[in-house]
Amino acid sequence: MRRKLFIVVLFVYSIITTGVMAQTVTLDYYFNREVHTTKDGQSKRFHYMWEDTANSGFSLWGEVFKSQGAQLSSLDVAPTPQHLKGTGVYIIVDPDTKKENPSPNYIQQTDADNIAQWVKTGGVLVLMANDSANVELTHFNLLAGKFGMHFNNDMQNHVIDDAHFEDGAVLINNNPVFKTAQKAFMKDVCSITLTGKAWPVLKAANGAVIAAIAKYGKGTVFAVTDPWLYNEYVNGRLPAGFDNDKAAADLAKYLLLQTQFKH
Repeated sequence: MRRKLFIVVLFVYSIITTGVMAQTVTLDYYFNREVHTTKDGQSKRFHYMWEDTANSGFSLWGEVFKSQGAQLSSLDVAPTPQHLKGTGVYIIVDPDTKKENPSPNYIQQTDADNIAQWVKTGGVLVLMANDSANVELTHFNLLAGKFGMHFNNDMQNHVIDDAHFEDGAVLINNNPVFKTAQKAFMKDVCSITLTGKAWPVLKAANGAVIAAIAKYGKGTVFAVTDPWLYNEYVNGRLPAGFDNDKAAADLAKYLLLQTQFKH
């Protein structure tokens, strides 16, 4: 009896301290479906995937989510209501251009409607764009526009090479999302135009909005103009003083606390 009581108390304490109960974080593999040829001539999926442990992957950010009590999932088909069921946080990163995929799955109006309805009921959506040369913005904006956000066809924080990291510096002060990170690195990003109730979270040195939040129904949308938390920029390669690793933890915590779905 005492053992059962201890387990129950521990379980409740875990919920209170983490704010989540094994929330599922689903990473899109449908709109981003890049493939490269390996040394042995095989075709292999890569880029912004939980399983990708190279610089191009999200394996380290995935470990951050798991350390905060979440479980990881991926979605390699269109996001219908049934496919999004059970997901607390849904992340769409860098939708493909034809340069990256000869037959890309563009975001369609039906996709945007389905995702928006899921957010409205309490889902947390993360939109990660890129500079306009490396992301398909026209269809991505069908979705972003539902929340008062528009990714612009421009480039901010252009970084020539590793000798110019400071050109990608983003200073963070008294931020509601990034509470421990003070300086982030975001290279070659676009900007966001905001309307309605969407508000800025991060800005470039010139004042351009590069991350924003919107509340939509019971849900939350976080938009950022770069896939900046992939392995290359959270694995210790950045110079001292950049806090992308802390930013990854801060953002994961914020997203998990926003979801209205309790499992």
